[in-house]
Amino acid sequence: MVSTLTPEMVRSWLRGVKDPEVPVLDIVELGLVRSIQIGDAGEVQVDITPTYSGCPAMEVIEGEVAEVLAQHGVVEGTVKRVFSPPWTTAWMTSEAREKLQAYGIAPPPSGEVESTSPVAMGATVRAVPCPFCGSTNTTLQSAFGSTACKSLHTCQQCHQPFEHFKAH
Repeated sequence: MVSTLTPEMVRSWLRGVKDPEVPVLDIVELGLVRSIQIGDAGEVQVDITPTYSGCPAMEVIEGEVAEVLAQHGVVEGTVKRVFSPPWTTAWMTSEAREKLQAYGIAPPPSGEVESTSPVAMGATVRAVPCPFCGSTNTTLQSAFGSTACKSLHTCQQCHQPFEHFKAH
């Protein structure tokens, strides 16, 4: 094990752990890594927060974090799930948002454009810009995409279907 272990060093190792549901993002840039504590004897605890409490990827992520710690010689490494405060898309880095866009998933934007299309019960729906052409002439197809943290949309301009990483 490295004798001068630091949280920054561990954080750099964790950049190799990808989100299995969005493999272009690592868990650090996604904002899942909440804290890293290093004890006097070199034991390491990594606190992570799921994007939502029922996220099925967490067990895989926890296993990969433990594996990365072991690969770097950490004998006593623990991974702790932390639910409070709940994860928010505000914890994502700007690089993560750019990677989502390049991957074809609309990132949770900082300011969505209001849609003029009518929706049930008078609710207001915000238009999600298409990650392919940038048009806000998009339609929600399903509140859930391939995972619960994404919704499915179609662009009326370029006719591409796409997912949107929901803002929390």
